[in-house]
Amino acid sequence: MDAVELARKLQEEATCSICLDYFTDPVMTTCGHNFCQKKRRKRKGSFPCPECRELSPQRNLRPNRLLTKVAEMVRQHPSPQSRDLCQVHRELLKLFCEDDQRPICIICRESQEHRPHRVVPIEEAVQEYKLKLEEDMEHLREEMTKTEELQAKEEHTLAEWQEKVKERRERIMVEFEKMGLFLMEEKQRLLQALKKEEEETVAKLQESTASLKQQSHSLERLLLQLEDRNEHTPLQMLQDMKGLLSRYVPSSSLSVQYPEATSIMLKTICRVPGQTEVLKSFQEDVVPDPSTAYPYLLLYESRQRRYLSTPMDGTPCGKDRFLAYPCAVGQEIYSSGRHYWEVGMNLTGDALWALGVCRDNVSRRNRVPKSPENGFWVVQLCKGKRYAPAAFPIPITLAEPPSHMGIFLDFEAGELAFYNANDGSHLHSYSQPAFPGPLQPFFCLGAPKSGQMVISTVTLWVKG
Repeated sequence: MDAVELARKLQEEATCSICLDYFTDPVMTTCGHNFCQKKRRKRKGSFPCPECRELSPQRNLRPNRLLTKVAEMVRQHPSPQSRDLCQVHRELLKLFCEDDQRPICIICRESQEHRPHRVVPIEEAVQEYKLKLEEDMEHLREEMTKTEELQAKEEHTLAEWQEKVKERRERIMVEFEKMGLFLMEEKQRLLQALKKEEEETVAKLQESTASLKQQSHSLERLLLQLEDRNEHTPLQMLQDMKGLLSRYVPSSSLSVQYPEATSIMLKTICRVPGQTEVLKSFQEDVVPDPSTAYPYLLLYESRQRRYLSTPMDGTPCGKDRFLAYPCAVGQEIYSSGRHYWEVGMNLTGDALWALGVCRDNVSRRNRVPKSPENGFWVVQLCKGKRYAPAAFPIPITLAEPPSHMGIFLDFEAGELAFYNANDGSHLHSYSQPAFPGPLQPFFCLGAPKSGQMVISTVTLWVKG
């Protein structure tokens, strides 16, 4: 019988069948059974045994002192659990193998496995490892203290951070409200300036129109008089001719007064404060594709300090190369998103250029109007100041030719906008429900004397 089974039997013998606890002041009946004296109500005469129901006289109950000692021993020394026994030999684990760092029994100590190992009594190992555990626990307590201090600091930092975020959120809202009010005021100012400019120009045009109308009526009356006089006989026609002419034309001169031409060049420009910074957040480096460039359109890369290849020596041209105009397209193909790029111009007085986007499949060998119907969304400038969208019937005269253009493409919105990058003013926009397909940046110089165009680090000009 192993130690666990022996201990279990001993526990059963030391347990009262009535209270199911270890015996306290046990007494023995005539039949030999035991139970706790205090658990039984005292009565005279005989009573049945709690276990076998045999009658036993009250006077025959005897204290069982030996069982009292056994119960006390079992109470003070609980039976070993299975975890306290060697799994192989079912013996108490009384030794500790320091090499294997685990408890062993006496039989294990004599085995071939543990014989060369350093072995100490379990109590000695417990004391040693208690000291180590105390050191580790002290270290852990210190770390816990540090952790709690850091936790409190982080909680304070979190609260401080959330307060800063709250203040910044409120500031953003306030500043944008202020900006909204400022933009509204600026819009009203520009609209008022435009209205004033409109009214002044309309007044001048109406005044000149009225003056011309009055002059037209006078000339018409004079014409009728002269036509009527012309129908008379020669003698009647020449009578009082001097008086007739002097009533309508001073000094008998048929001079007509024409008003000075009124300028219709708009002075009020469309410029939204802060818009340039917003546009630049979408800015990209657009690079012209040399394989698409017109044979006599030179491309010079400033960082590499070299000319990009162009076939001017009779080499057959690829299908992507422009042959009808001095044009090129960017390497980028856009089919989604928002994109912004800028183009610098070093132009002459009679410059001719076109900028914008085009379909990736536009005609490159035939001359076609650069219009949306043909896959071009561009603006162009001729003779330095006359600017207009392609195929636009009325060109616009600029006060100063733009030397730096910005192009903004919002593909999903179907919008393409052009800006004077020098002052941020808006020049023109194309707007449609959607673009019909992928687009590429488009660049065109009209003649050898048009000057240079700078796109990112590439300079374009037409070889003269």
